[in-house]
Amino acid sequence: MSPQPVPSADASTPPVFVTGAAGHVGANLVRRLLEDGMRVRVLLRHEDNNAALEGLDVERTFGDIRDLNATRRAIEGCQGVYHVAARISTIEGNRAHRREVFDCNVVGTRNVLTAARETEAGRVVMTGSFSAVGYDLDNPSAPSNEAMQFYPMDRTMPYERSKSLAEHECWRAAAAGQDVVVATCCAVVGGADFLPSRLGRAMCDYSNRKLHAYVDGGFEFVAARDIVEGHLLCMRRGRSGEKYIFSSEFKTISEIIDLWEEVSGVPRPRRKIPSSAMLVFSEVASFYLSRFHPDFPQRFTPGAIRLLRKRLHADTGKARRELGFKPTSLRAAVHEAYAFHYHQRSVITNPDAKRPVANGAGRPDRVLTGQGVRPAAEGESS
Repeated sequence: MSPQPVPSADASTPPVFVTGAAGHVGANLVRRLLEDGMRVRVLLRHEDNNAALEGLDVERTFGDIRDLNATRRAIEGCQGVYHVAARISTIEGNRAHRREVFDCNVVGTRNVLTAARETEAGRVVMTGSFSAVGYDLDNPSAPSNEAMQFYPMDRTMPYERSKSLAEHECWRAAAAGQDVVVATCCAVVGGADFLPSRLGRAMCDYSNRKLHAYVDGGFEFVAARDIVEGHLLCMRRGRSGEKYIFSSEFKTISEIIDLWEEVSGVPRPRRKIPSSAMLVFSEVASFYLSRFHPDFPQRFTPGAIRLLRKRLHADTGKARRELGFKPTSLRAAVHEAYAFHYHQRSVITNPDAKRPVANGAGRPDRVLTGQGVRPAAEGESS
């Protein structure tokens, strides 16, 4: 079978606009849009790691969503907006950190919505967070749906609160007549994870034998290709003023470790720490690090452990019924992520770790490369 060329973008059509294109979801979304023959314009910051966009045929603009004028100039002439950018964090942090989270996630969302409205850029699809979805207070592991309101009376992370407030900015805009849809994202697994994400970094640490223990608990995970498909479905079919939850599968941390062991060949850590014990330790450690070493990466934060203890489950029925969402294999997404970190980033250096056996594209007819997606050659699919 001869490889088929990826379609070129039609220069006569306006570009779609993407914020957060250098992040995990954004990088996968941009590649899918290019694969589908779309023109893409991205908003970047000079000070950020923008390696995810290297070699891609996209229009680059530079600015900050916290700057309304810069955002307006960047969106001008676009049709369709994917607002993916967010300051993701699982720590309480200091006052400056909390202000940064609020300004990026809440003020930034307001600015993107305002700029899209003033430039007549059409529908805005904002990336929401499953951690900002409500749940059954008496049975947290019961499936959560879009109608459940975020519960602010419990102890929550600044990030969770900010994403709930960002949704309120969307609902305010929708009430005023703006076309906006929220695509709710769970923990993402997949390739094109250049920064990398917390989950990608943890998998690499595991494969390099730097992860010596793990915590019990569970969460909803979404394959990168599934959350990208969810964004496209929201743009094409979503009802304005609505949100849709996209998840591939609920997994316990032990089950995620099983997948990492399968893909890497590295034996799992013997120590499984009860979340109740880890929560106490993390409270002390995070308090100290947040105040005296704010730039030190924290893996097991109190906020993350509280989420894992709840074992929140997602009800994706609305996205399935209204949009035709069909989740794919999370196992394949783990293989894709491993192949990306092993080959593209070359950060899995343990000589005992297995070479990837999957092509890393998440689709049998596509191969993920550093520059984008190309058709697989005969015999290359796995």
